Amino acid sequence: MADEKKAKAMKLADPLNASIDPATQQMIKRAQELGVETVFDRAETMKPCNIGIQGTCCKNCAMGPCRLPLPKSGIEGEDTRKGLCGATANTIAARNFARMVAGGASAHSDHGRGVAEVFLSVARKETEDYHIKDYHKLLAIAPHFDVATTVTVDGETQDRDMDEIALEVAEKAMNEWGKPDSECLYIKRAPEATYNRWKELGVLPRNVDREIVEIMHRTHMGVDQDYKNLIKQSTRAALADGWVGSMIATDLQDVMFGTPSPVQSEVNLGIMKADHVNLVVHGHEPILSEMIVAACQSKEMMDYAAEKGAKGIQLGGICCTANELAQRHGVPIVGTFLQQELAIITGACDAMVVDVQCIFQNLANVAKCFHTKLITTHPIARMEQNNVIHIEFDEHHAMEDAKRIVRMAIDNFENRKAEVMIPTQKETQVVGFGVESIEYHLGGSFRGSYYTLNDNIINGRIRGIAGVVGCNNARTKHNNDHITVIKELIKNDVIVLTTGCSAIAAGMAGLLSPECAAVHCGPGLAEVCETVGIPPVLHLGSCVDNSRILLAATEVVKAGGLGKEIKDLPVAGSAPEWMSEKAISIGHYFVTSGVYTVFGVTMPVDGAPVFRDHLYNELEGLYGGMWDCEPDPVKHAQKMIAHIDKKRQELGIDKARERVLMDMAARQAIDG
Repeated sequence: MADEKKAKAMKLADPLNASIDPATQQMIKRAQELGVETVFDRAETMKPCNIGIQGTCCKNCAMGPCRLPLPKSGIEGEDTRKGLCGATANTIAARNFARMVAGGASAHSDHGRGVAEVFLSVARKETEDYHIKDYHKLLAIAPHFDVATTVTVDGETQDRDMDEIALEVAEKAMNEWGKPDSECLYIKRAPEATYNRWKELGVLPRNVDREIVEIMHRTHMGVDQDYKNLIKQSTRAALADGWVGSMIATDLQDVMFGTPSPVQSEVNLGIMKADHVNLVVHGHEPILSEMIVAACQSKEMMDYAAEKGAKGIQLGGICCTANELAQRHGVPIVGTFLQQELAIITGACDAMVVDVQCIFQNLANVAKCFHTKLITTHPIARMEQNNVIHIEFDEHHAMEDAKRIVRMAIDNFENRKAEVMIPTQKETQVVGFGVESIEYHLGGSFRGSYYTLNDNIINGRIRGIAGVVGCNNARTKHNNDHITVIKELIKNDVIVLTTGCSAIAAGMAGLLSPECAAVHCGPGLAEVCETVGIPPVLHLGSCVDNSRILLAATEVVKAGGLGKEIKDLPVAGSAPEWMSEKAISIGHYFVTSGVYTVFGVTMPVDGAPVFRDHLYNELEGLYGGMWDCEPDPVKHAQKMIAHIDKKRQELGIDKARERVLMDMAARQAIDG
C-alpha cells in the first residue's frame, strides 16, 4: 500500500468531481480507502506550471530553462520578451508546438512502421502466425502504392499473383519511412484540389522520418527562428503522420487482421468477471493483442483455466488496443486512459499486458498492492520497477509468446489477495464502422455510395459532420467534456465520427447504440439513423484510425454536391479532453487538411499571442482549416456548429430543401 506519510500529505480527489462515470467514481473511492494513489489524486496534488502551459518555457539548451511569462498588464505594443539567446515568445511557442507535432507523428508513424515490418514478414512467408485475411482490401490499397494488380500476358489482361502483390506492397510501404527522393505516395489519396494546395504551399511530405528529424533539427538551439516557417515544417510532419504513417498502419492492419465491420460489444469496468481469469491488454499496437485473442480462445488455454478453478477467460482492453480488439472481435472494453489504474484496483485483474503509448508508470506501484502481474512486451517500452515482467514479443514466435502470457494470467488467478470489487456498470455498444462499412450502410451491397450522406446534408436532415476524438485529461472531469460536446452536436443534427478514448467514453455513455438516436438527436439526424439503422455516433476505431475520418471526408467530396475540397465541407473537428503530443499532430493534420478544429482544456500557445493568431486565424487563408480552443464543452460544440452553418451558407444549402418523393426514373438518374 502507499506510504502512510505520503498518503497524508497528498490531496485526495472528490470522486464525484473527478468523473461523470459511476464505475470510475466507485473505484476512486475504493483506491482512497485502500491508500492506493491514482492519477486523480495526483492531479489534485500537483498543479501545472503556469508558464509551461502557455507554451513559453524553452529548455532546448543548457542556458535555460528560459521562462517567458506574460507581463501582468498583458502585451501592449512591441513584445520585448526574450530568452538568453534572444528567442522571442513566438519562436519558443512555435518550437514547442513543432516538437509536440514531431513527438505525436513519431508515435503514430513508428506504430505504422512496426505494422509494415510485420506485414513484410507475412509477405515473405517468414511467420506462420500471421496471415492476410482481407485480400479485397489488399487489392484496394495496392494502386495507392503504384502496385499493379493485373498483368498483360500475350495481349490478355490477367490477375496478378496475390503473393507478388503483397510483397511489392510491403516493400513500397516500408519505403515511405525513408526513401531518398520524391514524395510520399499515399498523400495523393487526398482530394485533388487539396493535394494541389499542399503542393503549391510546398508542404508535401517527402518521407515520414525526414519530416520528423527536420523538426528536431529546426528546433535545436539557434536554427529556425521564424514561427511561420516552423509551422510549415510542422505541417509536413503532421501530413506525413495522418495521410501516410497512420493511414498505412490502418490499411495494413485491415489487410492482416480483417477490415472492421459493425459488431456489438460491451464497455466499462463492469465487463470484468470475478469467477473468470481477467486479462487486460493496454496500449496501441494490435500485433500482440491479436495473438492474445487467439490464445485466449484456444481449447488448450480454456481447459487450463478450468483446471485452475476459473469459469473462463475474460479478455478486455484499455485505450486504443481496446478499440482495435472491439472493432474486429467484439472483445469488451474495460475503459479509457484514466481508468487503467482502476482496472487493477478492482482486485480481479490477474494480468495487465502493455505495449506502447499512454501507459502509466504508476501501474507498477498499483500492481504491488494487489496480485496483478504487469507485463511489458515492447523493446522500446520497459519499466524500471522490479515487479514488472518483460516478455519481449516477437512476430516470428507470436502464438508461443501469447500463450506464455495467457498461461501466466491463468496461474495467477488463485493468487488474488484483496477483496474483489467490480463495479456493475457496463453498456452495450456497436463499434467497428469504417469507410467501407459506412458506404455499405448508406447504399447497400450493390449501390454503396456516400451520395446518401451528401443528399441528407444538402436537404438539411443532417446539419454536418463532426470528428470528436482524443484522450482523457486529469485536468478536467473524466469523460464530461467528450459527452457534453457529443450530446450538443447530435442534438443539433450533427452526425459524429469518433475514435480513441473519446469513442470509449461515448460507449460508456450509451451513445454508440442505434436506439440512443431517438433520445438524444435532433429530428433530422434521428430520422436518418432510424432509417439506416446506425447510431448517431459512429465508432471508427483507434487513434491511428483517424485516417479513416480523413478518407471518409474524401469520399464525401468525391460523392459531389459539397465542394471540391475537404475545406468546403460542413465539417468540424474536436478533441475535448486532449493530453498527448499525438493529439497535437492529429489536430494539425486535420487543420491543414481543411478542417476547423477545436481543442478543449488548454492550448500551449497563449503566452505568444502573435503565434496564437497565426494558428487560430491565418492558417485558414492557407489551408482552409484553423485551430481554436474552448474549455467550456457547450461553447466548444456551439463553435463547431457555427462553423458548420457558415460552410452550409457558403455552399448555398443553409435552407432546408423541400423533400421530394423520388420515382424510379429519378433514382436511376443518381447513377447517371
